[in-house]
Order: sequence, then structure tokens, then C-alpha cells
Amino acid sequence: MLGLLTTLGLALANPAYEEGVAHLQTKDGPSALAAFERCISSEEPGTEIWSNCQWEAGWAAWLGGDWARVVSHWELLSKHEPGREGMSKYLSQARDNLGLEALLVKGRASAVATFKSEVPAGTTVRLRAVGDMMIGTDFPAGYLPPSPTQTFDDLDEWLQDADVTFGNLEGPLCDVGKTTKCKPDAPAGSCYAFRSPASYAPIFKAAGFDVVSTANNHAGDFGEVCRSETERLLDEQGIHHSGRVGDIARWETNGLKLAMVAFHTSRSCHYINDHETAVELVRALTTEADLVVVSFHGGAEGGKALHVPHGRETFYGENRGDLRTFTHAVVDAGADLVIGHGPHVLRAAEIYNDRLIAYSLGNFATYGRFNVRGNGGVGAILDVTMDAEGRFVAGKILATKQVGQGTPMKDPDGKAIDLIRLLSDEDFPETGVRVAQDGSLAAR
Repeated sequence: MLGLLTTLGLALANPAYEEGVAHLQTKDGPSALAAFERCISSEEPGTEIWSNCQWEAGWAAWLGGDWARVVSHWELLSKHEPGREGMSKYLSQARDNLGLEALLVKGRASAVATFKSEVPAGTTVRLRAVGDMMIGTDFPAGYLPPSPTQTFDDLDEWLQDADVTFGNLEGPLCDVGKTTKCKPDAPAGSCYAFRSPASYAPIFKAAGFDVVSTANNHAGDFGEVCRSETERLLDEQGIHHSGRVGDIARWETNGLKLAMVAFHTSRSCHYINDHETAVELVRALTTEADLVVVSFHGGAEGGKALHVPHGRETFYGENRGDLRTFTHAVVDAGADLVIGHGPHVLRAAEIYNDRLIAYSLGNFATYGRFNVRGNGGVGAILDVTMDAEGRFVAGKILATKQVGQGTPMKDPDGKAIDLIRLLSDEDFPETGVRVAQDGSLAAR
């Protein structure tokens, strides 16, 4: 936000602009918005100061999640200055958030008082889930695997042996777009922007993936055009997806209606730090689905991020979520399974209110640009069976590892099993899953 502010020299032309900037710097959205709107009312439409006050007024409204006013300010600005840097991207995100509000209101108004499935007693769903997947990027050059169609060969049997298979798609599938994430003078290796070829989409379908999350910090690496193209390619393969605000995966399995909503630490996706809206969204989905799955991309990153702390996590100054509070809130709202990813290492799992929460499934298939040394190369396939009410019935950890530059393989040493057992015992002594030697799971 403050990185998008225009030069403070414009403040000399209108004191209200200077006042608004000062309030933004202290994240006082209401006061900033009032100041910028005074600036707007005192200037001629289309002038430079008027345009900059419109732009910053949108950011002030963004702070408070007032999407109607964000859209109002930026749509007016776009008529005068459609080419402003960031306008297309951020206006699109604001419109998505405004659309989500309308969706929630509509769902609340049309929802039945109660919802009960009519599927036969004893019906279950067995889901397998993995963490981060990025199986090659053409940016920068030199990071595409020699045989991409063989990426999942060693694990096809495991991935396909389920009613539903889930993964986190870390980056877009696209052949166009451009990235502004990496500056021309950025040192080699200091910036990470991913774009896998569009031709890779069938690889995920062939491996057995039915549903993916696109809610993560790489989904928008090559702009909205690539984000939309990724959704189109997934649709062509029949792979359900959730990530962009308002994008909900819905499908049927074994006669049960399922919904999956994915969250991230950015307003470009369903926002993990807005617990109130997350709860409202999950509750709305419970009125139309038998089982609701929540995916989230959150938490600090790296080898020191194995544990799930109490309270909020930060990473390079970014709020990466209060994950214990978030996960419990969505389960209380009706989520039946919560799948985490983002730290690039495995984390603990717990059973909360008879529902399984996996706090991170780590790196699963991350070719070329990820650190797969040590615990960064330890992955897992989570197998979980739920009954028709969403209760945890059974589960298992299938241990994987990455070899070479990031090819996933079965791990005969079962390191993931031992690691999740240890972390679950340490982080959740009362509710952590019990993990047997063969990786099978049970509640305490």
C-alpha cells in the first residue's frame, strides 16, 4: 500500500493529501479515507492530485475491507487513467471481494434452516492430499524437467488410490503474461516467480489430481491473465480449484456433495487473516455441501518453521496467520477437514472436534527452484477417511521424498512418519494425532 504511494511533493498542492498519507502510514484507514475524500472533493476531476487522491482513497478503504468504496474510487479513476500501474490487477481483486460479499448475502438469504444428507448410512469419503507442487518453471530459463510427464511416475499408484486427490498448485500454468515481481537488476536467486507451461496441465490429471488450491503467493506471479488461464486449463482437465476470491470448488463423490475453499495471507485470495469472513463463508458452504474442506497457505517458511506457534506468525514482516485460531474457527463453523501448506516443511496434525487438521504437508513436487535439502525435501501423502458427517474415521501418512532437483519418490525410510509423530506430540500434546510405525493415524 505505502509502496504504491505517489511522491509526497503532491502534498504541497493539497494538505488533505498529506494528512491522508500520514494516516495510511499508521494504518488508520477511516481517517485516511476521510482525508483523501476531502482532497477529491476540492480538486478538478482528471488532475494529477485528484487522481492520486482517488488511488489512495481506494487503498484506505482496502484497509477496512470496504470493497464497495474501493471499487467506486478505482472505477472512477480508471475512466480518467486506465493505464495506472497496478490498476487492472488490484481493481480486479477488489471486485472479486465485493462479489464474495454478495455471494454470502445471497447464500444466507436462500439457505434452508437445516441441511441433512440423504446418502446411505455408512457412506465415507477417502481423500489423499499433498502439499506444494511446482513441477518446473520457464522463468528463469533452465528450470524445466527433462521428462515432465514422468514427474509422478513413482507415486501414481498412491495418488490414484483415493476417492479424491488434492494438492496445492504453487504457481500458474500459462505460456503468456509477464511478471513485475522480479526487477531487472535483482541479484540471481533473490527473486522467485514461477510459470509452468500450459502443456503441463494434463500431467496433474493423469497423476490423479481431482482438486487443487490456487491460493498462494505464486498464483499471481505472471498477472491476472495467467491466473485466469490457469483456471481455464484446470477446467478443461476437469480439475476443481479454489483460490481467487469467490472461486469455490464443488463436486460430488460417493453420492456426497463436497466443497473446498482455499485461503491465503493475501486479499487476492480468500483471506486467512479475516476470521469473521472465513467463518461466514464456511457456514454458507455447509448449507449446500455434505462435507466442507478448507485449504490454507500460511505460516512462516523454512527449516526453522517446523512448529506451529501460539498466536500470529510473521515472515519477512508479513502477517502469515494465527493458524491455531483460524483452523479451530473454521472447524467450529462447519469445516470437516483442514489441509495446510506454505511453510515448505511438514508440520503437526491434530484431531479437533472429531475433524483432522494438518498444519503443513510440506514440499511434495517442487522442481528446480525450491530448497529440497534436509526437511525441505521430506514430503507426505495424507490419507484420511471421513464419514458422511465429516468425522475423522481413519488416516495414514504415506512418506515421500524428493530426489535430484525435485522429483517426488516413495521414501522407504518413512522420515515423514517419524517427523509428523514427533511434531504432533510436541505441539498438540492433548489433541495431536497418534502416528503408528506404519504411518496409520488415530485420535488420542
